[in-house]
Amino acid sequence: MINIKFPDGNVRQYEDGVTPLDIAKSISEGFARNVLAASLNDEEWDISRPICMDGDIKFFKWEDAEGKHAFWHTSAHLLAEALQELYPNVQFGIGPAVETGFYYDIDTGGTPLTDADFAKIEKKMTELAQKNEAVVRADISKADALKFFGDKGQTLKCELINDLEDGHITTYTQGNFTDLCRGPHIPSTGAIKAIKVMSLAGAYWRGDETRPQLTRVYGITFPKKKMLEEYLVLLEEAKKRDHRKIGKEMELFAFSPNVGQGLPLWLPKGAALRNRLQDMLAKIQKRYGYQQVITPHIGNKLLYVTSGHYAKYGKDSFRPITTPEEGEEYMLKPMNCPHHCEIYKTAPRSYRDLPIRYAEFGTVYRYEQSGELHGLTRVRSFTQDDAHLFCTPDQLKQEFLGVMDIISFIFKVFGFNYEAQISLRDPNNKEKYVGSDEVWEKAERAIVEACEEKGLVAKQVTGEAAFYGPKLDFMVKDALGRRWQLGTIQVDYNLPERFQLEYTGADNQKHRPVMIHRAPFGSLERFVAVLLEHTAGKLPLWLVPDQCVVLPISEKFNDYAHYVADELNKLDVRAIVDDRNEKIGRKIRDNELKRIPYLLIVGEKEAGCEEVSIRKQGEGDQGSKKITTFAADINREVAEMTNF
Repeated sequence: MINIKFPDGNVRQYEDGVTPLDIAKSISEGFARNVLAASLNDEEWDISRPICMDGDIKFFKWEDAEGKHAFWHTSAHLLAEALQELYPNVQFGIGPAVETGFYYDIDTGGTPLTDADFAKIEKKMTELAQKNEAVVRADISKADALKFFGDKGQTLKCELINDLEDGHITTYTQGNFTDLCRGPHIPSTGAIKAIKVMSLAGAYWRGDETRPQLTRVYGITFPKKKMLEEYLVLLEEAKKRDHRKIGKEMELFAFSPNVGQGLPLWLPKGAALRNRLQDMLAKIQKRYGYQQVITPHIGNKLLYVTSGHYAKYGKDSFRPITTPEEGEEYMLKPMNCPHHCEIYKTAPRSYRDLPIRYAEFGTVYRYEQSGELHGLTRVRSFTQDDAHLFCTPDQLKQEFLGVMDIISFIFKVFGFNYEAQISLRDPNNKEKYVGSDEVWEKAERAIVEACEEKGLVAKQVTGEAAFYGPKLDFMVKDALGRRWQLGTIQVDYNLPERFQLEYTGADNQKHRPVMIHRAPFGSLERFVAVLLEHTAGKLPLWLVPDQCVVLPISEKFNDYAHYVADELNKLDVRAIVDDRNEKIGRKIRDNELKRIPYLLIVGEKEAGCEEVSIRKQGEGDQGSKKITTFAADINREVAEMTNF
């Protein structure tokens, strides 16, 4: 008999070889019908896989990310099975589940795939799913795996197998399709009731631009057809809220092939919006004792060698810049933290000086592959609202709590609901990280204790930590329920060691400070993108580039319209004029598309008594007011919003 411990602490005994599905059925048949995946001792576990040891078990349904992951992972295999039947010479790369759906990278051997093929792929997937094929896991030796996939001509799979350790290789089979895979999967394909092939993209094999480009087939599936219908409606709404579309309509940012891919150009209205975001955070940071610093856009390559960033992220950075000086190399700044460490070292530090909090709106540069670039959410140049705190170990928790306060306040201002995730080191893959076990345990414990003290329920995920320390990530939910990773806080004992940072303690001995990395917005680019999609471009009145637009009903009143705008701007109300020779109805429609909160219509009546006729975005006519009264009302509304 084996002992199985449930999340509520209860322990039950089961026969050796019992499966998670059997255990779920012992609770109730209804519960078991909804279970898609499980974990045993925090290891992902198929619900059809036998258990032969004592362990802590957890169950996951569709509502859980782990449940969706298993469902979509099996769906990726179903896609591959369909492609194998339709295109017998297809080569398979990898086919993982992603946050929303799944994909499979394939080489069709010269047969191009197009959108026109989607319907027949969906039909074949549906046909196979209806067979309710069992998904069977099997252990396989490295030699047997190489022979099996080699005999099938699957050279990409053989390349993957060559990198695996013998004794830790598994396959999953459904029907006539077998894949190299670690799992987990749902027990059979019959649960997949609704299928949609979404799109095609190019993807270099193993992310290497020197390797062949494969076709990436994206799809999504659901356990009910109604779920797919609802998802497609949501997708249409998401298209309307696409920040790239809204940004163009609101004249916020642009991209130019002459400047380069992934390098955003902030237009005057967008730059003003960014500046207001920066001013907001700078005001909050000042209350918390932050000091603003500025560092160069480039740094000596040795700086990033010292920090460890070059070893870990060199391949994702722009290539080093050589100078006329032999052996001298510089890099576009991929991170701000090494520069802040050097600022810390400019003077001797005492425990009385700590904590020190350096903040910078620092632009950094990362080389993202062209296929990964997407509007403002994936760019090659972005500005982080970065800060690095240096403190004593005794000050760590208090400083961490202060940063948590700043982030939660900012999300509240913008109406974001959020979840938190503690990202921990993978204990089974320690070579990915720098630093001793002792410092990692201390750092992870500090984050857990801070969350407990704040009453913040945070999910703990192993393997997601930065290479130099654990972190607390904040995932916001937008108006469509999509999750975005924005703010982050990271505890770091390693960079202080690498840069030999010191302070003199009360014992007159030298000590290492603890470092905290934090970025409430994450990056200004990503934050603006998420905010535009969350609000559909209808930004808060204090933040929006133009608070009102004056619309003369004819050219005869253009002079008065410009007078109104000038007076409002003098009174700290951001006003522009639309004096195009267009009908007033057209002007109203065009400016509503630009998401300007207030439309001020002026004609003979308004000009005669220094008034404006007010139309509010989404609410229609608001009557007429004196120019000064309208300005006072706007400023009062803004003041109520900006009590930062």
